[in-house]
Amino acid sequence: MSWSSAQAPSGAPSSLPEALAFAYTAEASQAHDHALQAGGLSALQLMRRAAEAAYATLRRHWPGAETLLVLAGPGHNGGDGAVLAGLAQRRGLHCTVYYLAPPKTETARRAKEFAEAAGVAIAPLAAFDPHGDEILVDALLGTGAARPVTGSLAVLFERINALALPVLALDLPSGLAADTGAAPGAVLRATVTQSLLLPKRGAFTGEARNWVGQWTHADLACAPPTLPPPGTVRLLGPIPAGTLPRPAAAHKGVFGRVLVVAGGTGMGGAGLLAAEAALRAGAGAVTLATAPEHLAPALARCPELMVRGVLHRRDLDPLLARADVVLLGPGLGLDAWAQGLFGRVLEAGLPTVFDADGLTLLARSPGPLPFPGLLTPHPGEAGRLLGQPTADVEADRYAAAEALGLRYGVPVVLKGAGALVVEDAGLAVSLGGNSAMATAGMGDVLAGLTAGLWAQGLPPAQALTAAVQLHGAAGDRAAQVRGPSLLARDLFPELGPLLQAYAS
Repeated sequence: MSWSSAQAPSGAPSSLPEALAFAYTAEASQAHDHALQAGGLSALQLMRRAAEAAYATLRRHWPGAETLLVLAGPGHNGGDGAVLAGLAQRRGLHCTVYYLAPPKTETARRAKEFAEAAGVAIAPLAAFDPHGDEILVDALLGTGAARPVTGSLAVLFERINALALPVLALDLPSGLAADTGAAPGAVLRATVTQSLLLPKRGAFTGEARNWVGQWTHADLACAPPTLPPPGTVRLLGPIPAGTLPRPAAAHKGVFGRVLVVAGGTGMGGAGLLAAEAALRAGAGAVTLATAPEHLAPALARCPELMVRGVLHRRDLDPLLARADVVLLGPGLGLDAWAQGLFGRVLEAGLPTVFDADGLTLLARSPGPLPFPGLLTPHPGEAGRLLGQPTADVEADRYAAAEALGLRYGVPVVLKGAGALVVEDAGLAVSLGGNSAMATAGMGDVLAGLTAGLWAQGLPPAQALTAAVQLHGAAGDRAAQVRGPSLLARDLFPELGPLLQAYAS
């Protein structure tokens, strides 16, 4: 999934345009549409604006297009497609609209009449037979997919997907759940998705990234709601400049001390990645408490770390006495040694980032944390924390993230495509990150960044959000240089320029 030029690119030290600050539920989008019409803007006028925006996108991506095939549903999404076909026909393209069912509203009927008057051919969807040199417009379901797509329509979607035809989806790819980003049935894969009026939150997380293609947005010259309605999520682009200042007269004590408790037998790399990430995030000093066998490799890799081999839980006491923030869990294991260290950290009650095995151990006694904490689960760990299958977490990532925040009473990031952050004010979804980051150790780096930012004095939710933004932006920059599969440590060279921009 990629973003249009209307979107601030990952890694740029600027804020998103106000119109792209939030993403909305289908219900909120429909209410906004109705409010605009009540204010004097007709549904047909909105369709005309939507069609003009889609036509501009069509020409931008496929300037040589000559034939347009529109797959239209019976509602307003189909009406948008019909008006687009009419505009394109008048401007020299050869267009056909294939209807799934006859238009069911007066506005949709008028849209069909507009297309017919322009000379657009009209046919039933059963007659659809592409030859491979056309551009397809998906105006079938939009945000109105009320149930999984199955049967003959699913067969059609699979056929089109197999042909790899260029597809412009209006609002959302058909079959994609508008509120969750899940794909409970067949989905028609888009090359480009033209979002209309308000961004839909289902476009940004989970399976959506497999189907949306390049996402672009048109607000149709309509301001978003003044007060975000329930279910609205914040879109996380780059961190604004000035988020992470570095005073000129500072010393290492100003920027906090992180203790990373990680790295059981054979898992030393996880703790090392997390500890180095905390240093690179700007923490003043980082100590890695790990299995003794990892001491020499850790110092060889990163001599700036303080590394302590721990055999017993009491070995943590002098390290905890000097720590401002603890990161607990990367590669820790689940054996008696790990459980002892876990229990000692909980007894200390320091601000703690729980990651990896720390989350699995935490899941054994769920409930609100009695001290400041941050949770960084992937979907499998989230399922353990909630006592539900991973598939249920992925079916509604927004609901799962909210449930985690409520259960533990702390900010949470639900990792994965379109990472979700439970902030103090609600939910946010990350626009950064890419599939090249789907490799071992990436979560350890995120956890380390989180601890390092928190130790510097950022409020916990802000530290977590900033870490997610930095992590995604660094991954996007690294993928541009190093290709489709990254090592976790490939992010480290990218953090310096990002932090420099955000500190200014």
